[in-house]
Amino acid sequence: MTMLILVQAIILSATMTGAWWFQKRWANAGWVDVFWTFATGAAGIVGALWPLPGQDAWPPRQIVAAILAGFWAFRLGSHLRTRVLTRPEDARYAGFRRDWGGDFQRRLFWLLHIQAAAALPLAVAILVAARGPAQQARLMDFVALCVVAAAIAGEAAADWQLAHFVADPANHGRVCDSGLWAWTRHPNYFFEFLFWCAWPLSAIAPGWPFGWLALLAPATMYWLLVHISGIPPLERVMLASRGDAYRDYQRRTSAFFPLPPRREAKS
Repeated sequence: MTMLILVQAIILSATMTGAWWFQKRWANAGWVDVFWTFATGAAGIVGALWPLPGQDAWPPRQIVAAILAGFWAFRLGSHLRTRVLTRPEDARYAGFRRDWGGDFQRRLFWLLHIQAAAALPLAVAILVAARGPAQQARLMDFVALCVVAAAIAGEAAADWQLAHFVADPANHGRVCDSGLWAWTRHPNYFFEFLFWCAWPLSAIAPGWPFGWLALLAPATMYWLLVHISGIPPLERVMLASRGDAYRDYQRRTSAFFPLPPRREAKS
């Protein structure tokens, strides 16, 4: 297990070093999210499928874990790649570029390696879920699959709703507050978090102490999205560009967890 986790860490660090060089070459830091997604998926797949001594075949558990990790990385990574190719630099990184000035590239390099470190618990969650001792599928494995399906469907729906809203010229300068975006200001972030909640459900099992490591995945993703690189920088940008319209949206709509929209108090 230690060797596999080390291999995963090397994959993540090397890929994010390549991401730093690539974004510098093309002057668009939005590429680092694409690299991060594919690197996390690749590290998870390697952790799930890397043959251990004496292993002659891949058990179904390892194959399913690798397929889910690959599908997640392909869907999200492809979506992010399309966004990078069709839009200006992501507002979060544009803000860093403006705030950090001439120190941008140095600080971004270290930020990317912090992102690599943050991706390691996610890759390890895939690893420990794939390597669990249970030979047959358990009830919690099916529950985990249902959570994965709901998370991927919800995130895809949120992405589609936002893309459809942005594509309409009549919505220029407005805030998307319909569909899933009426229930949470960041439905794509919530469903991303939900996806990682599935891995502990499958990984934690009697006689498998490593399974508890999978709890680090949703905890890490929640911390990143809610407190570090997700909501805080994005909402600063939205407040700067949308002003009172976004403040009104904040008053009406839950920040992260989906909740019924709050009605404005009548005077």
